[in-house]
Amino acid sequence: MYLALLVIFLQCSELYAQGKVFTFNKVEIRVQPSVKVKNGAPMSIICHADISKTNDFQLKHNFTIFKNGKLVFMTISHKEDARYEIPVARSSDTGDYECTVTADGKKGFSNSIYVWVAGMTKPILTADKKEVSEGEVVKLRCELPEEVPPLEFFFRKIKTNSAPKEKRVPEQNQNFSEVEFPVEEGDNILQFDCFGKRQVRSGWESSQHSNSTLVTVKEPFIKPTLITRPSGNITEGDQIEFECSTEVAQMRGIEIILQKNRTILNSVRNEKSLKYSTVAIQEDSGEYLCKVEQGAVSKATKLNVFVSELFPKPTLSASMTKLDESKDLRLSCNINDFQGANFSIVRKSSTGDILLKNSRVLVIKVNVNDTGSYTCKAEVKGIVKESKRVRINVYAPVSKPTLSVVSGSPEVILGKPLQLICHSVMGTPPITFTFYKGNEIKKNVTNNTYAVFLDEDIGLNDNGAYKCDARNNHSSGVKTSNILNVTVIVPIKGASLGSVPYGEVEVGSDTAFLCSVKEGSWPIDFKFFKKTDHEVLLHEVREYSDRTIWHKKTMKRKDTGTYYCMASNRASVDVRSRPITISVILATWQKGIIAAFVLTAIAGVGALALWWFLRKKKKAKGPSMEMSGSALAPNLTNEKLTRQPSDGNYYSGSGYIEDNENHMKSTDESKAENIWAS
Repeated sequence: MYLALLVIFLQCSELYAQGKVFTFNKVEIRVQPSVKVKNGAPMSIICHADISKTNDFQLKHNFTIFKNGKLVFMTISHKEDARYEIPVARSSDTGDYECTVTADGKKGFSNSIYVWVAGMTKPILTADKKEVSEGEVVKLRCELPEEVPPLEFFFRKIKTNSAPKEKRVPEQNQNFSEVEFPVEEGDNILQFDCFGKRQVRSGWESSQHSNSTLVTVKEPFIKPTLITRPSGNITEGDQIEFECSTEVAQMRGIEIILQKNRTILNSVRNEKSLKYSTVAIQEDSGEYLCKVEQGAVSKATKLNVFVSELFPKPTLSASMTKLDESKDLRLSCNINDFQGANFSIVRKSSTGDILLKNSRVLVIKVNVNDTGSYTCKAEVKGIVKESKRVRINVYAPVSKPTLSVVSGSPEVILGKPLQLICHSVMGTPPITFTFYKGNEIKKNVTNNTYAVFLDEDIGLNDNGAYKCDARNNHSSGVKTSNILNVTVIVPIKGASLGSVPYGEVEVGSDTAFLCSVKEGSWPIDFKFFKKTDHEVLLHEVREYSDRTIWHKKTMKRKDTGTYYCMASNRASVDVRSRPITISVILATWQKGIIAAFVLTAIAGVGALALWWFLRKKKKAKGPSMEMSGSALAPNLTNEKLTRQPSDGNYYSGSGYIEDNENHMKSTDESKAENIWAS
């Protein structure tokens, strides 16, 4: 019975499950009241699931809402809607929202919707001080407490009757920023505020301006005053006094400086005033600056001063500014429309002024050492004024120049440049040198004592004939050098080697080697070489010709080989000929001796062969005779054995010929060796 009930229960469950079929039609997300919400207003994000079912049954829905990909809300409900309530919307709630719904293993996704919370919270500004002194700094802090970075902060320093000064500070990781503003001269009551910005999809959005913060500025000292005594109508020679003063709250660290242009005239420390006096000259006219400094605070006052001229500057005139040595020079000093000045004429030098004469006029006979700059000075009531400098040049005449080749030797290799130097031992510079090639001017050079000319156009037919002129401002005029003739060295070209006889030479004969060149300046050095495992110099000679002949006596077999010659001249270029091969062969008489020796040897060999043949034939007849006389054979044999030595004496003639034959053969061979060795 229990088994039957279990089967019935399982079948009912299966039928119930088959009746719970559903599907997601769509999932959507909405925003109330709209996708653009004012900052501080309430906002709702609604996720709705549209589901179709086979019958009416309850589903458990799992709702999740995301902002910019991050989970911000999650709930489980049997309803098909879920609401994410934001009571007070802030700019940080701006972003892309989307939701997902999960039910019984199935999941649906909504589209993304962009929500913009317009407007930002008002920033809060605080200052670390309410009262500061000039030279100090004010530290400000601006905060947007309900905003999320990244943000940009803007701080403003506002002065009366002045445009605000603004500082921008970006912040990537915090919703506040701090900045410092220096307190400058003239700042009195300062007002500060700030505002923030953030980037949204449509661009930048700004917050309201913060509360204004007031800061009071104290002066450590007042702006200085600058006066002169006398205050006006100052003339050269008058005593003029400057006074600069201020009022100071705290004396410590105070400094007063008086300067004209960029030059500091006087300064004092820890004093309320400064005084400076001098005898006025016209150069004292101009703008003066009195500056008071304490720490980072600096205040200044300017004053223009005009000094009237007591007398004008003197002028120095010279009878001549360029003159020959031993001539008279007259210098005179004058002041237009003024009398009663004390004059002096001086010469300038690196060590100081050299007084020549306390007078308006100076007359001297000059030499070269008097070249230099001269001025005159005029003094009235202790005021000294100096004229402009006058340059006097005294000239000694140039000496006759010498022209030479820089390398020393008066010659040049064809195709190479020629460098000449023209030099004058005496003469006041600057000296102008002129170079000539023939009668043609090639170059003008102005220098002190010498000049260099480079002639790069050297031809085969150039015969030199160079000269140079030298002149300066002396009235003696131009001096000309002697003519320099330069030899053009033609380098060696086209060396060749020949021989007579050519190719084959008999032993003991003479050979003439001829080495020649196509072109090249004389003298020419010729060298003859034989090429072995190393270069062997055989002969060398210097010739004033384009060829030379070397006679080699009594050629030997060891002289067989490869020969070449080399030619060079003062161009210092060695030119090698093509090699030739010489073979030393036997002379005709040597060949005859060898032929006779060979024929004699052949005849000897033929005679020996004939003798051997006849002897062999004779021995062949001996056994037939012994067979016919067999009764005598034993006795004859015994007798022959006992007479062996005498038989040798009997055939001693045959033995001599054989030895002689051998002796002749060795003699012929030694003769042949001697002939080849010769």
